[in-house]
Amino acid sequence: MGNVVRCCYTLSSFIKCRDAEGGADRSPLLSNAESECDLPTFPDDLEDDVLTVSSSVSNPTLTREHFLFPDIIILSSNHRGDGALVEPMVCLLVSEEDEGGVHGENVKEPAHNPDPTEQTSVVLTEHNAGEMEESIAPAEQDTIKSQQNVHQTKRSIDNIQSQIMEIFDPTDYNGDQTQQSITQTNGNDEHMRRGTVQTHQNINEKEQNIICTKLKSNQTDQIIVDAEHIGNQMEFNAVQAEANEAVQSIVQTDHALESSAAPQVEETQDERKHVTLFLVDRLFLAAPHVKAPLKENEEGHKIDGSEQCDAKELSIQDVVNLHEMSFNLRIQAPGTESFELQVSGQMMVVELHQVLMDHEITCHRTCFSLQLGGAVLDSLTELHTIQGIQDGALVKVVEDSYTVRDARLHLRHVHDLLRSLDPTDAYNGVNGSSLSCLSFYTRGAMDSESGGKRRAPERESIDCSPPEYILPGCKDRLLTPLQPTRDDWKPLQCLRVLTMSSWNPPPGNRKMHGDLMYLNIVTMEDRDLNITSSTRGFFLNQSTAFTFNPKPAVPKILCHSLVELLSQVSPAFRKNFSTLQKKRVLCHPYERIATPFQVYTWTAPHGDHALDCVRAEETHTSRMGQDEHTSRDWNEELQGSRELPRRNLQESHHRERNIFKTNSDFVGAATRGAIAVIDGNIMALNPGEEPRMQMFIWNSLFFSLGFDTSDHYRALGGNAAAHAAAICDLRGLHAYASIDTEGLHTLGTAVVDYRGYRIIAQTIVPGILERSQEQSVVYGSNDYGKTVLTHPRFLELLDKTSGPLRIHRHQVLDHNQSPVELCSCIETKGILGNDGRPYILDLLRTFPLDRNFLPSEQEEEAVPEECQSFGYPRRHRHSLASLRPELIDAFVQHRYELFIKMVSQGLSQMEAGSESQERAGDLAGMTSATDTGQGESLVEALETDDAATAGADMDFQRRQLIMNACKAVGSVSDTHFDIRFNPDVCSSGVRFPSECAEEVQKQKQLLWDAAAFLLSHQIPAVLRDCLDQTAVPMDGATLTSALHQRGVSVRYLGTVLEVLERAEERGRLSHVQRITISELIIRSAKHIFKIYLQDVEPAAFSAAVSHFLNCLLSSSSSLPDSTSDELLTRRRSRRRRSHGTRVAMVMDTVWARLTPSDLWGKIRTEAEDYYHYKLHSGSIGEVIEKHSIQKISLLREIAIKTGIQVQLRDYMFESRHRPVFSEEDVVNMFPVVKHLKPTATDATRLIQHAQITVQQGLIKEGYDLISQALTLFSSVCGVLHQDVCMCLRLLGRLSYILGEYVDAVSHQEKAVMGSERVQGIDHPQTIQDYTYLALYCFAGGQRSISLRLLYRARYLALLVCGEDHPQVALLDSMLGLVLHGLMEYELSLKFLQNALILTSRYYGATSLKHAHSHHLLATLYESKGEFRSALQHEKEAYSIYKSQVGENHDSTKESSEYLKSLTQQAVILQKAINHIYSNTPSACIPPPTFSTPCLPIILQQLNLTCGIILIPLSAKEIADMRTELKGKEKAQVQELEKQLKLKDLRSSADDGQQH
Repeated sequence: MGNVVRCCYTLSSFIKCRDAEGGADRSPLLSNAESECDLPTFPDDLEDDVLTVSSSVSNPTLTREHFLFPDIIILSSNHRGDGALVEPMVCLLVSEEDEGGVHGENVKEPAHNPDPTEQTSVVLTEHNAGEMEESIAPAEQDTIKSQQNVHQTKRSIDNIQSQIMEIFDPTDYNGDQTQQSITQTNGNDEHMRRGTVQTHQNINEKEQNIICTKLKSNQTDQIIVDAEHIGNQMEFNAVQAEANEAVQSIVQTDHALESSAAPQVEETQDERKHVTLFLVDRLFLAAPHVKAPLKENEEGHKIDGSEQCDAKELSIQDVVNLHEMSFNLRIQAPGTESFELQVSGQMMVVELHQVLMDHEITCHRTCFSLQLGGAVLDSLTELHTIQGIQDGALVKVVEDSYTVRDARLHLRHVHDLLRSLDPTDAYNGVNGSSLSCLSFYTRGAMDSESGGKRRAPERESIDCSPPEYILPGCKDRLLTPLQPTRDDWKPLQCLRVLTMSSWNPPPGNRKMHGDLMYLNIVTMEDRDLNITSSTRGFFLNQSTAFTFNPKPAVPKILCHSLVELLSQVSPAFRKNFSTLQKKRVLCHPYERIATPFQVYTWTAPHGDHALDCVRAEETHTSRMGQDEHTSRDWNEELQGSRELPRRNLQESHHRERNIFKTNSDFVGAATRGAIAVIDGNIMALNPGEEPRMQMFIWNSLFFSLGFDTSDHYRALGGNAAAHAAAICDLRGLHAYASIDTEGLHTLGTAVVDYRGYRIIAQTIVPGILERSQEQSVVYGSNDYGKTVLTHPRFLELLDKTSGPLRIHRHQVLDHNQSPVELCSCIETKGILGNDGRPYILDLLRTFPLDRNFLPSEQEEEAVPEECQSFGYPRRHRHSLASLRPELIDAFVQHRYELFIKMVSQGLSQMEAGSESQERAGDLAGMTSATDTGQGESLVEALETDDAATAGADMDFQRRQLIMNACKAVGSVSDTHFDIRFNPDVCSSGVRFPSECAEEVQKQKQLLWDAAAFLLSHQIPAVLRDCLDQTAVPMDGATLTSALHQRGVSVRYLGTVLEVLERAEERGRLSHVQRITISELIIRSAKHIFKIYLQDVEPAAFSAAVSHFLNCLLSSSSSLPDSTSDELLTRRRSRRRRSHGTRVAMVMDTVWARLTPSDLWGKIRTEAEDYYHYKLHSGSIGEVIEKHSIQKISLLREIAIKTGIQVQLRDYMFESRHRPVFSEEDVVNMFPVVKHLKPTATDATRLIQHAQITVQQGLIKEGYDLISQALTLFSSVCGVLHQDVCMCLRLLGRLSYILGEYVDAVSHQEKAVMGSERVQGIDHPQTIQDYTYLALYCFAGGQRSISLRLLYRARYLALLVCGEDHPQVALLDSMLGLVLHGLMEYELSLKFLQNALILTSRYYGATSLKHAHSHHLLATLYESKGEFRSALQHEKEAYSIYKSQVGENHDSTKESSEYLKSLTQQAVILQKAINHIYSNTPSACIPPPTFSTPCLPIILQQLNLTCGIILIPLSAKEIADMRTELKGKEKAQVQELEKQLKLKDLRSSADDGQQH
């Protein structure tokens, strides 16, 4: 059906339509949104122009009051039908043939609906308050999209992103939808996320756009419009547009409209068209966190658009099809029957090898080759390229001879199999293992609850009782349930001992017989075995512990696999190993696959330390530098991966997969090396120098410590600057890596914080160790501006990055007072390696400095009032404080909007004063452009003429207008908008040429403007996000993410708290204030802890850490553990030495002299110095009591941020007699690693395209695109990755919307396990995923699983943020509804009452959400028969509805009807009671009816709580909407064509006069 713009107008007309006399069909209570939020409104001129009241439609359910801030609206006659997703409050109607039948009606209409068979239904889904934008990680793209015009649908086809967005065949839907798809590709995500109306897409703006393109008719028909694009790369691409084609597209829109908008009133039920209306879920509005890099063809010349589009389309389809193409192979292993195995065509032979090593039948084999038709398959060959391979082909597993390396790998694999169910590796944070607890709540119950149709007796058998610590009001925060264990789970032990023999290595004569190594094994039968590993396999020898006899023992058994040998000699091993493998196969693959980056858990139980020869050998070899039996040239691997060809999408996909895998391996090696450096296991390159100045090389990696060696950072802040420089450099690396400029190379870098030290691991530039750095640098400065060099090769490469990074190309003076041109900060160094590659280093000043933390030495420099009001500028402890890239993007977007507004207003005034009355009348539409999108069109047209005709046809005043606007907004160009920052303007020691003085002053002022913009716009925007539930921080990580999305650095925490304390709605933001205070305290404590640990000797780490935690969190007077020295303790206790002597010896150490008051004083000082916020409380206990902070939450935060692992036990923080933590409670310390996170950019573009597609109503097509993106993400990053979880989350949501509950549960289950494995079992995103999995399970009939999942989500929420949080309100409402449905009324009452309190606190006592909570309680009391309480709550709900939406609103009417029903039931009940007690014969009084919960109604209320609302919509109303749409379209198109013809005639007349 027609264009989105026209549909928006028509639906908006319906929303405005108010017919008081029309009969309204009943609809459920629309009570799922707060009333305090500002409702997005249409501009007055737009409303007056197009939102005319329609008299042909009279459904009051479509009035504006019914759309109470929903985030998703579905208007559908088929719960499985396609839905159209558009942005909030901009609704789109899509008409498609209903091709398939309905697979069951899972959500029934309420019983009071008149006739649901004659109505379609509208489902409004409001995104739950806790739906976090990390779902799809939009940190870099949240606020940087620009508002695009309709004429940009003809954008240059050589843009890769546009090609990706045209993947599916346009013939699948009409041309208008294609036009619509490309148009909305460049929509403003900020406006979509905030729920504002895109007025720039209306018909009047279309008219203005076409007029602007036709301004100069003496130009050729094809006009190249050059404009600035505020998008991913903050540049508009070249755009080709023809006015005639624009008109033609509108005419085609009208034809399509005529053909598809015929009334369907007389259609039968089976022939009725399917109409869907869907308002976008924020899951689909948030942009992926990966910025798509610029491709070569974006920067180069234009090529044939159609040919390239076809090539790319085929390429992306080929890549996806290769991964999705699967066929069956028959695998023939020695000694077993052949079995079938499904494989992918894109799978490599080496990957098939790994699959077989994991398969139940062949898992015990490692040393084998694969043969097809007698030919050995190359391990690096993809299966689809092998000649002769096809479905059903027989692949033989052929045993190969062992080498020493193969034997060691085989032993390692057998070791892993024997410990496959042991979580020890996850606790220790090794081998990519991490915890997943979902199966504890779902396994075994998924199969028992099938079909979703359970009878009442079955419901009664469900155990609904939660643990006490989950119930509302419970203050106990237990830690042991965080990692649940099964009562029936017992570790299966197959062997007592498996270790290397002391007879290793084999003597020379035995090597001649093929001996490789010797093993000692003790079986479960206590039989000692000595085994020889030879080139042919494994056999028993005759050696003993003291006698070496390597000859085979009798009976002589030779097995190629160690498992086969042990199965023959030990019956207990055979039995237990078989049981172990069965359990291992039952585990979900997401529970067993290793994560690409190691995830550490902050809690772990104390476990027994068993003999482990593999662990011992690996530790020995890694400490000796023999990592994985070989040393890898990391720099060559990383640079080689980046240099792989990317001519097409398949090559690009292969390149990204190599980059990700190499980077993942590099980060793992860098982490192990950093730990070895701090542990003292690596020799320093300069052992004679001070430890802080030492440098190390291990495994081809260079390691240095985050200290100021040789006073390099003295001018910037010394050690503080050196510590911060590593993160600033990593941020710069990420920026350049996202641009991915071909030919420009950066070093592989990882920053590791471990035991109080910061270690920077980098790859080594070839040849840099053979010469001094001064000799190596050919670009930049190595002495802060005293000597400056430049190089044409680096200038050319860096010039390509200066646009996307907003870096101004500038000149500085070198030591000879000669100007030198740079395209980066002066500290950025360019080095030509011996391999011929250009490398850039020291990218710590890639982004502009933050003037708020850089006091100016020039007193006469004006400081903006916004900064002065907050006490800025303030001196920071280092001079590297820079603005975040998100802030740069938001600031440039803000300035662009100001630029457009200034030009629009200037043109309006100029035309009104200079043109004749007739001319002014003709161009009134153009010069009255007050809308941002219309102003953009004007500016583009003016800039086009300026570029094309060099000013020949442009009036001087117009050029002057553009020039003045550019000057006002700080553009570096006076002809078009282009804001860039000079990164050196505030650098001390940098000198500029005299002719650049004015430009330098402008750049300094621009930095002040950006700093003021952060304070005046972005920090309030963060609070608005929290207020309207766009961002719902639950812990420090999610708070930091919310700040970063708005470009606010964490050093502004003090300012955020000041703004919070002054906010009018601070009561509703109390959870944000509590989390911010906690974050400020924990970060200050972390800074202190870092220095604290540096003075601790290795033998006292556990005692020192436990003492610090006691000083921070214990309620008792904390003294260090006197038993910290184990040797001294035992001896002195036997001699009965005084306890005071022992304590005195411990107190001699520096760390032991720390007291709670000292620590709190340091925290207060650190908070004031670093965050500029004063903590007025005298102790941390006062702060905790004042803000209701949980100590368990503080423990979790400090442990995660510093790498502490504590024992999994329940801590009694309120004990005043003994410290909370003992030495044994500190189990371990882990590194905190920061690194680059490459991903699949092509898959990211698919997700972006899928978002646009789903927003247009093509839900099935969007589902397919997300599935394709999932395939690509999985291939590049593996299945355990945040982007894969994002795709699964989106697929689960779409499946649920379409009514495919089984698929929804399957996708969401994988998303939960992925979140647990990748982000942590208690991460807020994991809590969100648990919540929605519970909803999907309930819809699918798995009630008990849904209840357990909600209990788990509530426990995690209590642990992370406590009970006083909006997320807990949602969980309690859902728990109350589920328990109500299971007729557990008392339990349900507890949760619903708590939800009522929290809803009132965080949404307001007069909010509609609060009314809905009252209604839920009323229905519960009605089921219990307590009509008095039910009446009280429903009266409260009615009062809120009446005051908020009026008496005529359906919600108010329904509440009134429900009150009448409750009153009647109460009267009947009272009469029955009176009759019973009167003992007088009378007529029979009918007994009162007590309503029992209906599960479909409970599901409907659950959807309401999460935001899904059903609204009836009849077929006649749909037909009326189509008719009105058709008439309005015709009138608007005719008027537009008439105006265009008039403009053409006048332009021709003007040209004739000029000639």
